[in-house]
Amino acid sequence: MASARAALLLRRQCLGAAAANPYLFSGHGLRYRKLEVILTTTIDKLGKAGEVVKVAPGHFRNHLMPKMLAVPNMDKFAILIREQRKLYQREEEVVKEVTKEDDDARLQEERLKQYQTAAKRLDNALLVLRRFISTGNELRTPVTKDEIVSEVARQLNINIHPDNLHLPSPLSSLGEFELPLRLPQDIPRPEGKLQWTLNVKIRRK
Repeated sequence: MASARAALLLRRQCLGAAAANPYLFSGHGLRYRKLEVILTTTIDKLGKAGEVVKVAPGHFRNHLMPKMLAVPNMDKFAILIREQRKLYQREEEVVKEVTKEDDDARLQEERLKQYQTAAKRLDNALLVLRRFISTGNELRTPVTKDEIVSEVARQLNINIHPDNLHLPSPLSSLGEFELPLRLPQDIPRPEGKLQWTLNVKIRRK
């Protein structure tokens, strides 16, 4: 990856600078003098990545430089750090985009499973409504689509939209009815059936 190559180049140049400037990086004779370095990564109680901080020569030589946690405060290293951070930022943006796509796919898959579970419950359920009759089996007041949707929410604890229920005209008599359901096409059809249905039984009140 581009960022890995940049990090390797930065390490080589840092080590090369250390070899070319032994007095600057070894700390001989600088016991009480601190060095200015550029942090390549955020370190607690020291600073954030890209900041210039002062550290003891021994700490830089023995800990920070071998682990590439910091580089000498020189122009060429400052330029490399800026370029490297740009590469990391680009890679982080790509990772965030991929992660968002994965999250969207997982959410869609979970939503589809929830729809399928609800469809199975509707298909296996029997919705019972009680109504007064006028003469014979005729209902005094026909059962409308909105009433059925409301009863589905009350009895089965499932919220459906009126458009999910195919009911050309209100139910006006006692009996059992198999009402087709209009559900998203992504939901697989039930085994042995052409479509999902809701069984409604209207009884005398």
